[in-house]
Amino acid sequence: MCSCEEPRWGWGHCAPSPILLLSLLLAAPSGLLGEETRQLLEFDSTNTSDVAATPPGKPYPPYSLAEFSWNNISDSLDPATLSATLRGHPSHDPTRAFANGSLAFRVQAFSRSGRPAQPPRLLHTMDTCQLEVALVGASPRGNGSLFGLEVATLGQGLDCPSMQEQHSIDDEYAPAVFQLDQLLWGSLPSGFAQWRPVAFSQKQGGRESALPCQASPLHPTLEYPLPQSPIVRAFFGSQNNFCAFNLTFGASAGPGYWDQHYLSWSMLLGVGTPPADALSPLVLGIMAVALGAPGLMLLAGGLFLLLGPKRYSEYQPIN
Repeated sequence: MCSCEEPRWGWGHCAPSPILLLSLLLAAPSGLLGEETRQLLEFDSTNTSDVAATPPGKPYPPYSLAEFSWNNISDSLDPATLSATLRGHPSHDPTRAFANGSLAFRVQAFSRSGRPAQPPRLLHTMDTCQLEVALVGASPRGNGSLFGLEVATLGQGLDCPSMQEQHSIDDEYAPAVFQLDQLLWGSLPSGFAQWRPVAFSQKQGGRESALPCQASPLHPTLEYPLPQSPIVRAFFGSQNNFCAFNLTFGASAGPGYWDQHYLSWSMLLGVGTPPADALSPLVLGIMAVALGAPGLMLLAGGLFLLLGPKRYSEYQPIN
């Protein structure tokens, strides 16, 4: 199931295979590879104009995922694509907000490197799994509701993982998104989580349905205890040093969940060094043309002056 030639993973002593990664992700909705998605958040943003406000509006009572009822994961397990979907709704729903809706976690492992067909098309390797979160059909509690997730993750020693932003001029794979956010465990990254700060309000994600994704700073969760799922405790040990952060999706203006009652966001979880995007052939071609054209013009002008026809003056010297 895994190779233990050397410690490659900061959370264990061996690098898991795609099947093991998938089984870890599927073990429980709160046992997502050492991360616990604890609550579905909802905010009333009707009177909020600041996109970066924290919180982005008046908060409604959150939905605790510990109180959700989940489907049998084996019914959606697809060994061919190494994927499965965990779908649930609140067990107690007095407002019937989830009467026709659900919250789904789709997880997928990979047997080779590549990119998914759907945006944001994060580059994956064999040591990674993709987690896609989708909120579908649930009734918002306000006309301008913004949704979010509270995520708790294992710390490293007494410190939280470091959060970094990477910027690029290349947007071929995720149009108009020039940023990649990631969490790193260890000085030489032994574990990581990556995502682009974008979500989508339509199933066929595109630029017209893109929503901004805001991540709050990480903070230790010492002020309240975190329940540990059995799979997290079995694989990572009895650790109490958890850190938490919030993700919020959308803004009060522009497209939002209210368009089609749909919201999706995805992240990549993995071991080893995070995959790094190289400049795409399209951008390299544009750069070559933009930088090469002036040089070719100068070269052609120089050759014309050196090899072109000589012009002589009609005036004769006096002496």
